Amino acid sequence: MKEKNRQTVTLDNVQKAAERLKDVSVRTPLLVNNNLSTIYEAQINFKREDLQRVRSYKIRGAYNKMATLSKESLSKGVVCASAGNHAQGVAFACSAMKTKGTIFMPLPTPGQKLEQVKMFGGNYVDIVLYGDTFDEAKDAALEFCEKNEGVFIHPFDDPAIIEGQATVALEILEQADGLIDYLFLPIGGGGLAAGVCSVFQSLSPKTKIIGTEPSGAASMTKAMEQGKPFYLEKISRFVDGAAVQKVGDLNFNICQNALHDVVTIEEGMICETILSLYNKDAVVVEPAGALSVAALEKYKEEIKGKNVVCIISGSNNDITRMEEIKEKALLYAGLKHYFLVRFPQRPGALKSFVMDVLGTNDDITTFEYTKKNSKEKGIAVVGIVLKNNEDFEPLLFNMKKYDFFVNYLNNDPSLMNILI
Repeated sequence: MKEKNRQTVTLDNVQKAAERLKDVSVRTPLLVNNNLSTIYEAQINFKREDLQRVRSYKIRGAYNKMATLSKESLSKGVVCASAGNHAQGVAFACSAMKTKGTIFMPLPTPGQKLEQVKMFGGNYVDIVLYGDTFDEAKDAALEFCEKNEGVFIHPFDDPAIIEGQATVALEILEQADGLIDYLFLPIGGGGLAAGVCSVFQSLSPKTKIIGTEPSGAASMTKAMEQGKPFYLEKISRFVDGAAVQKVGDLNFNICQNALHDVVTIEEGMICETILSLYNKDAVVVEPAGALSVAALEKYKEEIKGKNVVCIISGSNNDITRMEEIKEKALLYAGLKHYFLVRFPQRPGALKSFVMDVLGTNDDITTFEYTKKNSKEKGIAVVGIVLKNNEDFEPLLFNMKKYDFFVNYLNNDPSLMNILI
């Protein structure tokens, strides 16, 4: 069943949520990142929700919502839909409260998140994989909930969920060194954004809150343009923690006049940020967890000399995705290029390509070629990684000069989808 929800979020209820969560969620640290502070000439602070008990802030809203339900409601069992992090929060709460839960997750959900849900929920949860997107899984979960008279735990469009997420904001304000000028946070369905905005409007109204979304799933951006939540027919699922086709109604109502700005981040930039945080700071984040940090580049002039907070929302990243993340980062940086290359079927052709075409620091990382018996020349797919962007033009010039060039593939999305 769907309990009738109030449609308001109050600071008093956020403080009550913090009291409920004091022995459940971790009071995550607010830490200065020296590397980025130097780069952006500002004080850049990370609110490390990646260090939370389920490795994301989602435990806050899920547990708070379930803690507000009656014993009678809990006895009917709870149902939720999630791409991963909310599912882990609900699973943890089910185990802690000894409540049965059924969790619907999209079929492409990373395996790491599935395993985490099983670990946190144990025998108290059942996982149902359904649909390609969160929204498809949510529709199936609502139908199941109706048939089985369960209680639906919405991942974002619910006051108790929002108030749970809002406890992040209370902690930030308690931990911050002085006035916070800018706060960057990720947006999926809008639960975290609505919660943070609600608290900051009351306690730190001068702080500019910047929402960040993946460019392939910019549901809040579209809602702002339309003046109401808008259903996106197609979205990219790469940033699974923020891949939502429509933001929540209550979330939008709170955010539309409270967010200073919403910026979209390309997938390649997100991947660059993931790798940079890992290599330079030993911080492991999932794609959604990198959004707030990636957005700093778009505000580099405005934040100079300012006190800035980035909410690192989660670290549930599947290690098997790292090759894809590295590939997208190299492509975005202009350091990896794919070509169709014509090779004469004669001895020494490959040697000529290596010696005459490639630069000193160029590296072949992909080479797919099948010798054709009936043709004088064969076509190969070649992927090349450069050390510097400026090495691309000499490479292209030499390829054409020595008659190896057939086509450049980076600008063809359909072919790139096959290669990556």
